[in-house]
Amino acid sequence: MARILITSAIPYINGIKHLGNLVGSQLPADLYARYMRCRGHEVMFICATDEHGTPAELAAAKAGKPVADYCAEMWQIQSDLAKGFRLSFDHFGRSSSQRNHALTQHFAKKLAENGFIEEVTESQVFSVADNRFLPDRYIEGTCPNCGYDKARGDQCENCTKQLDPTDLINPRSAVSGSTELEVRETKHLYLKQKSLKGEIEAWIDSQQDWPVLTTSIAKKWLHDGEGLQDRGITRDLSWGVPVQFPGAPWSGMDGKVFYVWFDAPIEYIAGTAEWADANGKTEADWERWWRTDKGAEDVRYVQFMGKDNVPFHTLSFPATIMGSREPWKKVDYIKSFNYLNYDGGQFSTSQGRGVFMDQALSILPADYWRWWLLSHAPENSDSEFTWENFQVSVNKDLADVLGNFVSRITKFCRSKFGEALPEGGQTGERAKALIEELEARVRAYEAHMEAMDIRKAAAELRAIWVAGNEYLQAAAPWSVFKEDPDRAAAMVRLGLNLVRLYAILSEPFIPDASATMLKAMGCEDKSWPGPIAEALTALKPGHTFETPDVLFAKIADEDREDWQKRFSGIRA
Repeated sequence: MARILITSAIPYINGIKHLGNLVGSQLPADLYARYMRCRGHEVMFICATDEHGTPAELAAAKAGKPVADYCAEMWQIQSDLAKGFRLSFDHFGRSSSQRNHALTQHFAKKLAENGFIEEVTESQVFSVADNRFLPDRYIEGTCPNCGYDKARGDQCENCTKQLDPTDLINPRSAVSGSTELEVRETKHLYLKQKSLKGEIEAWIDSQQDWPVLTTSIAKKWLHDGEGLQDRGITRDLSWGVPVQFPGAPWSGMDGKVFYVWFDAPIEYIAGTAEWADANGKTEADWERWWRTDKGAEDVRYVQFMGKDNVPFHTLSFPATIMGSREPWKKVDYIKSFNYLNYDGGQFSTSQGRGVFMDQALSILPADYWRWWLLSHAPENSDSEFTWENFQVSVNKDLADVLGNFVSRITKFCRSKFGEALPEGGQTGERAKALIEELEARVRAYEAHMEAMDIRKAAAELRAIWVAGNEYLQAAAPWSVFKEDPDRAAAMVRLGLNLVRLYAILSEPFIPDASATMLKAMGCEDKSWPGPIAEALTALKPGHTFETPDVLFAKIADEDREDWQKRFSGIRA
């Protein structure tokens, strides 16, 4: 049994996330965590809300709430939505936790002691009206590149050009709208990433099995332009991890907090410590996942994230870990994803365009979304959600293939033999061919899941469902029953054992349907199948079952059309 540590990118606290955010990190991480648990491995699956930084303060101000209250409310909402999508986190924490405060300050102190922190005096925009320095995102103005009048001081979201606040035309405070801005000097801490470039590059080069997307982004940031640069890790904000703390190896940093991208990844570690705290565990219980001098050398650590997060997890967070000169576990594999687009364009929170997590669950159960998103995961290129494709996938894959199989075999057995597996008969050559096919397909499915090839795994799982349908259609026990009830009984036993097999194999993708199938089959043993011939005789003659309700309802054209209009972003 292996020990698998899994983290998915920590979502910002500022609002409910859309389906693209979900499939870019949390959902595929959950798929992998569930699969690894099914195979008997010890899994620690950690996520949290990213609660610091400018977005949190701006969102709280817009909501008219203190930032701490806003973050607490949004954490609860995001936690509830994660449960709604059946995300099986061992702990869903908060980057504002005291554990993360303490660990962030610990890492900063260690980095300073090892010579990897530099105090830098720099010029920054100060708002006289707000009486505060403004982080880049707190400054708005007109983009000099495309003319968009709501560009931020770090980037124009219209043309994506990277900007400095001084590049903006007619800059103004995003807090008050004031144009009374000045450039003043202020002192900040920088992480000397350039001093660690050789170590980071050697470590990246040693990861021969990483996805091309992950490695290419990391190397681009290492070598393109001026290459890896030192990075500011503090900001002039009130909400965050204080830079000035007892024992800090610097002074004059009152009123500053650590930059969100410094403290957020540390929450992976802190979240595991929070798990220990919440479950009556000891320090040793969480350190065995993270400290290589406490047992973590045997852990396989896998991260899941969208491609925009890759630079921070391949460069900045590793720099923090390496620069501490302490024996912390580094990631072994980073599964990165491209973007999911929406129906001919992009998801847009401001325009209400696209489906967000709460909206999705309000119209259909989690399994419908889980299946489509995972089977269309944007692994090798961007994917696009369209309502037509979603309807076809749900109706054909879930309703016509899996749902139809379960319905046909259980209802036929009930009508001819009752709700217990019948005795007698032999299945014949057709069943032997099915078993051989499933043996190959199940082993291929396992290989794809081990490799985190999610779309290939979904395609193989669907093929496994199809094989059962094709067997049932060709064997036609309803016709055989008229001449040879015993042979029909053997076919039915095989079919009902297939329902159990499908429930076990499908659990990582569609956990609710899996639970429904297992309950209907009266199964307590849901151990992963070994040889398929044995798996298809697990339920013996006389074993009772129930005929479940419809597993998956089809999506009607009128519903699809209504949802397509409702989530288009077009206002009435």
